[in-house]
Amino acid sequence: MAENSRRTFLKAASATAAASAVLSRIPAWADPASPAQPVQLWSTFRDQRHAPAESLAWKSVAQISPGAIVLSPQAARQQILGFGAAMTDASCYLLSQLHDDERGTLMHELFDPGELALNVCRTCIGSSDYSRSVYSFDESDQDDPELKNFSIDHDKAYILPVLRDARRLNPDLFLFSSPWSPPGWMKSNRSMLGGAMRKPSFAPYADYFVKFLAAYREAGVAIDAVTVQNEVDTDQDGRMSACLWGQEYEIGFVKDHLGPALRKQAANTKIWILDHNYNLWGRAVDELSDPGVYEYVDGVAWHGYVGAPDAMTRVHDAFPQKNSYWTEGGPDIRAADYQTDWAKSAQTFNGILNNWARSITAWNIALDEEGKPNVGPFSCGGLVTIENATHKVTRSGQYWAFAHYSKHVRRGATVIASNGVGDGETASASGGISHVAFRNPDGTMVVVLANSGDERKVQLVLGSSALDVELPADSVNTLQWS
Repeated sequence: MAENSRRTFLKAASATAAASAVLSRIPAWADPASPAQPVQLWSTFRDQRHAPAESLAWKSVAQISPGAIVLSPQAARQQILGFGAAMTDASCYLLSQLHDDERGTLMHELFDPGELALNVCRTCIGSSDYSRSVYSFDESDQDDPELKNFSIDHDKAYILPVLRDARRLNPDLFLFSSPWSPPGWMKSNRSMLGGAMRKPSFAPYADYFVKFLAAYREAGVAIDAVTVQNEVDTDQDGRMSACLWGQEYEIGFVKDHLGPALRKQAANTKIWILDHNYNLWGRAVDELSDPGVYEYVDGVAWHGYVGAPDAMTRVHDAFPQKNSYWTEGGPDIRAADYQTDWAKSAQTFNGILNNWARSITAWNIALDEEGKPNVGPFSCGGLVTIENATHKVTRSGQYWAFAHYSKHVRRGATVIASNGVGDGETASASGGISHVAFRNPDGTMVVVLANSGDERKVQLVLGSSALDVELPADSVNTLQWS
């Protein structure tokens, strides 16, 4: 037998054996209240966008297919906070330039609980690369440890009004804020661009956070969490607002300054560390190992540009009481599949959610057709594109992927185990299919299936019942039932 044929035979035999083993165990884990209600289905593929399809019916399981996906509601994992995107200076400016009726229609579509229902969004403490200019909230040529020059006036023009509108549309909107750089005078290079944090600036910088939170709260926009620094481990070669934070510096700042400062002000604002890539998971473990950091920190913020999402599981296994949040990632406006990469985005989301993340927040919620405004070196796309001349709105593939989660998965939903037969406990991709499952607070069940390969059928098994689902090629599919 040729080696490839032998490998294929052994893989198929293994999957068949695994399916038989699962079938033999059904009485041990079958839900006594097997589902009886029909399953509603929504799909995105080809020219369909989150389109409702014919309902599906459960049947008694007689045989489990080798590629089946088995749901285990008793294996509960993390609770979901929600889904959203970053409300950067660039995004808020573009939204502010729309006519009132245009902006109202788009904001309703993005935030209303009956629409896309985005509810976990990011703001910037000062400028990011997606800003119209480089700025902080304490502009000074000299050191200003008493923060006499502190002001959020920059944000009053269009950022705060857009944020107020978003929270009016969705009162449950959770906002977290990240600095790309402290004010330049706090840093070794005395510039917002690149460089590193200075230890003598720790005390005034903690006060800077406190003043920011108080000023925003007074302006009608309470902030629910902050990260210490966007991407602690890069200075971006001085090409944009950025700042290096050594591990020992982040530890010292959190436990001796920011944590105590927020606690003293009776602030309910949570602190998240790292706010950078999966490959820095060891740093997260080291920081949480410090009792002072552990005391003040709610969890870890993650980006997915480098490494794999199972890094979040490593940190969860070490510190199960601390949370994970996915805080940045978005499409490339130049990519040919910008408008159609929904299956790829959903594959990414499923990997994130199956590795203990409580939320997914994309990068810019809106940019123009060139991926601007932008003072940095990168070329990203928005969740939506707003053309400058016509104000035409184009929805990205990532937007349509989000619809399969944010429209169905409620805050407080619990991720439950979903395992492909033969995949062990990975709950990840199998033959181009990835999956994640939830139980909403009202008891409804949701499963999202992403198929990045050819059209195929998959069997979903719950207790002693099974469901056959036809998955179109390159599709995202949401199933929901009571």
